[in-house]
Amino acid sequence: MMRDTHVHVYPPEIIRNWEHIAEREEHFAQLARSKVHRWATVDDVVGTMKTSGISESWIFGFAFADQGLCRLCNDYVLEGIRRFPDLLRGLAVVSPTHTGCENEIFRCREAGMIGIGELFPQGQGFDLTDMRQTWRLASVAHETGMFLLFHSAEPVGHGYPGKGNVGPKEATVFCTNHPESVVVFAHFGGGLWQYELMPELRLILSNVWYDTAAFPWLYSAEILKTIRSAGVLKKLVFGSDFPILPYHRYASLWESACLEEEDLKRILSENASILLERLSRESSTVCTKK
Repeated sequence: MMRDTHVHVYPPEIIRNWEHIAEREEHFAQLARSKVHRWATVDDVVGTMKTSGISESWIFGFAFADQGLCRLCNDYVLEGIRRFPDLLRGLAVVSPTHTGCENEIFRCREAGMIGIGELFPQGQGFDLTDMRQTWRLASVAHETGMFLLFHSAEPVGHGYPGKGNVGPKEATVFCTNHPESVVVFAHFGGGLWQYELMPELRLILSNVWYDTAAFPWLYSAEILKTIRSAGVLKKLVFGSDFPILPYHRYASLWESACLEEEDLKRILSENASILLERLSRESSTVCTKK
């Protein structure tokens, strides 16, 4: 069983009108015009899952600065999880500083979504380190029992469209400001996991998880053994970044890593199950306190 926790989908309306939308959404324009960009619909995802051995995908739309476009993406994702309830789970995209952000999160949670993201702080124009801009997002996510998925990247290495400005330092500030938030930092957290070897950071990052999105472009397979040695493998979930990266690009990495079968099962499925179970428990606790 494999769960892919990082899958992009686009409503047909977005695909048809992307050039017009790109004129007013700078971050979207950077990514859509990138040579590695690919479009995918819900049906594309489901079709590929059947041929790639993926049992469940966590899908989300593009996190625009425009809340109206975010809602359009959310409606499409909700339609997808209603059509394929045994294959898909959904995440909501919102513009965190928009006045309608909270209501949209509540709407999506009531309709069955499990998380919020993938959000792009720099691309959407908010500062992850500024509590004045993040407190509403964090509090509603906690209240609804949803996790947050943030784009993150290493502060070193090559640049690429959409790399953004969220690295280990910015991620740590957010977690310090919002210790109750359950967060997945995409793309190995931009190296944030390394700092869990510091006792004080392990405490601050106790609610943090990491995904493997874009793995083939970022690291060699040896990173998985290093993460295991650091004691962080239990917090790593498989995310492909589909359709930008197809599933087969990961197969050679799993093989080269020479992990124990149990460790590979944890990354590919079991850790995601534990994440959902934790959210369910915390959501029940919040409801009980009320």
